[in-house]
Amino acid sequence: MLKTRVITAVVLLAILLPVLFQASPWPFAWVSVVMMGAAGWEWARLNGLPGSGAIAAGVALAMACVWTLLVGGLNAPPAWVWSLASLLWVLGGAYALRAGPAGWPRIARGARLALGAVLLWGAWLAIVQAKVLGINFILSVFCLVWMADIAAYFGGRTFGKRKLAPAISPGKSWEGVWSGMAGVILLGFIWVHVIDVKMAVDSSSLFTLLVQRHGWLSLLALVFLGAMSVVGDLFESLVKRASGAKDSSNLLPGHGGVLDRIDALLPVFPLALALISH
Repeated sequence: MLKTRVITAVVLLAILLPVLFQASPWPFAWVSVVMMGAAGWEWARLNGLPGSGAIAAGVALAMACVWTLLVGGLNAPPAWVWSLASLLWVLGGAYALRAGPAGWPRIARGARLALGAVLLWGAWLAIVQAKVLGINFILSVFCLVWMADIAAYFGGRTFGKRKLAPAISPGKSWEGVWSGMAGVILLGFIWVHVIDVKMAVDSSSLFTLLVQRHGWLSLLALVFLGAMSVVGDLFESLVKRASGAKDSSNLLPGHGGVLDRIDALLPVFPLALALISH
């Protein structure tokens, strides 16, 4: 299993790193279309659309992304797009988590499929726009999510006592969440005062932009983004539990599916852009 995980990770890095670090955002945009199409296929399968129907759903989502690129290019959408995506994640995420795995199937399948398509398309658009803003910017968002996850893991293992959502993800604890928040704040401090100041970066990071726009309130913004990464993780876990699936698919041997790898990123990217757009 470890060998399989390592091989898959190496292949993914060999594909993603060259396009991520290219100055032009176009190669990254096209690669991300393929990944979102795969995520759309997984979402359809998890929500009861079998076989060719799930494939059609994934292709439709990918074509929506392609159409967006062909019509709008890499131009930034209006700020209200990020605000709407943020509202969907905050309100929809709260509703879904409160209802739990038992409540998710009670929502009409068509509504679940449409919601997933909208959320995935919005997250894809935000990720592409983050690349347009610069390599340093998109890396800072990625690292925020990864830090929240890593710090939460070790904090939960060390201090975890109170379960966060036992019906959805038994391994998560409140202590882990707060450890993740602390890790995000520490990362933000390092990025603002070291990386953005002393290194030759191509753009401002999310952390610096938040400080410039919101001052000390940027601390609250970081806590909020870290918390929403947990919501993204829990939301996908809820959908998998409701469908009886362990992984979103087997597309990435040893790692599960695309959704398993990007679930925490999905709410954070549009929310990050909303916070720096107002």
